Amino acid sequence: MARKIPDVIAAVDLGSNSFHMVVARHMHGQLIIQDRLRESVRLGAGLDEQGRLKREAIDVALACLERFGQRLRDMKAESVRVVGTNTLRKAKRKGAFLDRARSALGHPIEVISGIEEARLIYLGVANTMPSEPGRRLVADIGGGSTEIIIGEGQQPKKLESLHMGCVSMSSRIFSDGVITEKRMKRARLAARLELEPVQTTFKSYGWDHAVGSSGTIRSVSDVLRARSNGDGIITPAGIEVLIEQMLRAGELSKLRLPGLTDERLPVFPGGLAILAEVLSVLDIKTMKAADGALREGLLYDLVGRFTDEDARLRSVRAMQGRYHVDLAQAARVEATALDFLRQTQTAWELDDPFAEMALSCAARLHEIGLDVSHSHYQKHGAYLLEYADMPGFPQEEQRILAYIVGAHRRKLQLDTLQELMPPWHIKAQFLILILRLAVLLHRGRSAEVLPNIVLLPRARAMEITFPRGWLDSHPLTAADLENEIEYLKAAGIRLRVS
Repeated sequence: MARKIPDVIAAVDLGSNSFHMVVARHMHGQLIIQDRLRESVRLGAGLDEQGRLKREAIDVALACLERFGQRLRDMKAESVRVVGTNTLRKAKRKGAFLDRARSALGHPIEVISGIEEARLIYLGVANTMPSEPGRRLVADIGGGSTEIIIGEGQQPKKLESLHMGCVSMSSRIFSDGVITEKRMKRARLAARLELEPVQTTFKSYGWDHAVGSSGTIRSVSDVLRARSNGDGIITPAGIEVLIEQMLRAGELSKLRLPGLTDERLPVFPGGLAILAEVLSVLDIKTMKAADGALREGLLYDLVGRFTDEDARLRSVRAMQGRYHVDLAQAARVEATALDFLRQTQTAWELDDPFAEMALSCAARLHEIGLDVSHSHYQKHGAYLLEYADMPGFPQEEQRILAYIVGAHRRKLQLDTLQELMPPWHIKAQFLILILRLAVLLHRGRSAEVLPNIVLLPRARAMEITFPRGWLDSHPLTAADLENEIEYLKAAGIRLRVS
């Protein structure tokens, strides 16, 4: 059901090279950009040999987020989306940093997969460029990853995320600022090796025009425009001219390229090497630079969450179809679970919008594991939910969904929930309890409407009250509840039935 779109929404992109924030006003079906902030943080260069964020990188990032947080302070949670990309995907032991970052911003941070990043990039490009017939290829060279997408109109058709970016490549090969022909060949070979596994698939899929987004590609377009006073169209020949100019300079400190900012300079060689190989391997003759990218995609995706276009719900429907879910049974369980949520959300602090979303999606998908095997099907379902590509869901949201589904029946182990980001390591326990009861009450898969059932929630306990005589006429449910009392007791939760 559609909800009113907030007047002002914001998106924050915690990239491996830069942090971006965009604030927009939604008016007459359009997004009008009100404010943009960008800071070069180079988080991708702040990973140590063990894959952990260095203290210096953390300090720079948090200082930036505190400044962003001042702008977002008065905005409601549902009006803001904050995502982390490649570096935060890779970083180990990042929980403490994400906690501090959330405090600095005043909003939670979603770490998204490479495929989800690609989807959002395409959405940003498609909504900020003129509509053109045919298929569009979009390439985005970020700080730590490169996304390549083919789509038609608003819909991405083929998505890929590669493990290379302008920060990672520049740090690896040009860290001292020296540029030689040997180093450039090495960088281009590294990029080619990443691209070759997807070359055949993308070329056979085909496209009619190519577009590039984000810093590296826009910077190259700006430099080419400044050189020729032209339109900034990127071509293989234009790229080779820039590479030759870099080689003649020999060092970044001696490089003079009109249109290239001082901030972009340290990561330009790696980004240029990647772009040269994207054009070469995919045989791209010309590429335009787009204004939109990940953060614009976030804004349009956020608008979709207030209409019937929420990508998460599309993903859930697709999963239901792929794994042959009994839709009638899923709907019965969902309705009961949401009724129980309404009775408990105040006491258990489950009024966060995602609590309802997570419970609803878990109810719709709790039986997908049956398509693998009936034995331990909840575990099979959890695995599918954690590791499947589910457009619209950040990684942490998928994990929460997987944990709820994985614990919805039989023996209950809550220790693993400590792996979830706070406060969901607590909230997920209550959502699991609600789903377990809803599934139990619909075990018979009957269309019979349940009676009025009253829940009385407490800290780690619940009383569930049925109309007089109802349990006597439903002995299987009564027996299941007796078993559930024991399962919950072993997990430190008290259930009382009356």
